Amino acid sequence: MKVSPVLIIISSRHGQKKSSLIMSTQAPKLTPIVHPWIKDLTSHGSLLHSWIEKYGSPINIHNLISFGQNYLRFNRIFHKYGVSSNVFFARKANKCKCFVWAAKEYGFGVDTASLNEIKECIQAGLSSERITITAAVKNRELLTYAVEHQIPVVLDNEDECDLLQEILEEKENTLSVGFRIGGFIHNDKKLYSRFGFDISVLPQFLRNNLHPSGKYNRFNYKGLHFHLSGYSIEDRTAALSQALDLAKLISKDKFKTSFIDMGGGILMNYLRSSSEWHQFHQALRESLSPDNEEITFRKEPLGLIQLENKVYGEAKVYPYFNEINQDKFIEKIITGQKNGLPLFHHLKQKHIELRIEPGRSLLDQCGITVAKVAFRKKDAEGRNLIGLEMNRTQMFSSSADFLLDPLFIPKTKKDTEECEVYFVGAYCLEQELILKRKITLSQFPEVGDLVCFVNTAGYMMHFYESEAHRFDLAKNLVVEKIDKWQVFEDDNYITAEELV
Repeated sequence: MKVSPVLIIISSRHGQKKSSLIMSTQAPKLTPIVHPWIKDLTSHGSLLHSWIEKYGSPINIHNLISFGQNYLRFNRIFHKYGVSSNVFFARKANKCKCFVWAAKEYGFGVDTASLNEIKECIQAGLSSERITITAAVKNRELLTYAVEHQIPVVLDNEDECDLLQEILEEKENTLSVGFRIGGFIHNDKKLYSRFGFDISVLPQFLRNNLHPSGKYNRFNYKGLHFHLSGYSIEDRTAALSQALDLAKLISKDKFKTSFIDMGGGILMNYLRSSSEWHQFHQALRESLSPDNEEITFRKEPLGLIQLENKVYGEAKVYPYFNEINQDKFIEKIITGQKNGLPLFHHLKQKHIELRIEPGRSLLDQCGITVAKVAFRKKDAEGRNLIGLEMNRTQMFSSSADFLLDPLFIPKTKKDTEECEVYFVGAYCLEQELILKRKITLSQFPEVGDLVCFVNTAGYMMHFYESEAHRFDLAKNLVVEKIDKWQVFEDDNYITAEELV
């Protein structure tokens, strides 16, 4: 099908409007990295169609091969430098139980942010030392459960400390705790975080309260925790260095730090091409000019600011292309220098275990989201709108857009021209776009064709998913292939013996 011309309304410098008939040009490509299991599965279109018919649209499909591979990448880097370590999967990144079971089978832990997440870890058979609790809000029910099961807790503020001490006194028990810290200095500037105790006040706080006659005498101090927003290696290197200084300082008061947990925010790489990534950002800026064609819906700036025909700032999107990612990201941090020696040397010298809490980067290549085409239409300005049987919360994160080209799986392949489309969803909102970016497809889609969004397991599927309009939540499936593809519902999935 030939691409239709689009009628663009352009404002002249004198404020008068004029019409310009512009032939659509191909939108910039952002080609995703696609794991072999995804390539194999999506080549079986009839199988995916049968699952959509059975489970509805959309479906989230997971595979555990990459989960184990990603963990081993982190493990190898710690082993390379002789660092005692522990990996805790940030469960909030994906709600599927299969990843809790897989963490247990592979021998690493789970970082939890809610009571239900904690309970599922216990039900899956994780030992208490393989669970950490960093929930932003820890109420009485959560902390009582932690005490009853002796699950270590990372404490964020004095009110949490008061509540935990009260529960421990009621239960006549003690609990291992860590303290979340913030207020690190980098380049003479304090790194802001709303979480944790300021690093400058924690020594006195511990000295005053964590002793046999102190306010929190039922706490067993074990370590320090921090989590920085953003993805700066330099910020994390500075924070780890200062956490080591803090550990040395409080050791004078006999507080032995057995671990430092640097949280998550570990970059991963989604895209095959750095040039495509840079070309997209250039094209986005240029597209905001009144004389240029849009590449996002109605010239959505994705966080850029346009004033008097000048574009300012940066797009508010995840950095989807990164040469330094996952294990290399961690390596950069632990080889950073402190007093002329790498940080890993100081960790080893002080016998401190380094912990990380990856979410997105552990889930790299672990999942896809597949949806069915419900309708095709043109909007009032001539755009091709493709309605999918899903809503935007089912593939949505804090990033202004998900910048990966989806895979198109038509029922019937046709020898026709490419076309450009926007994907829209089921919520009754003008802004109900699955992707804000214009997408090029190999052919004009038919009702019933499938669209596959790649690498959505980390923070895309579940983090903001809602049941507005009383829509069902997407069905979560787990697939394995031995001789042929087998599919399991997540709630019923039992980890295969071959997983380990």
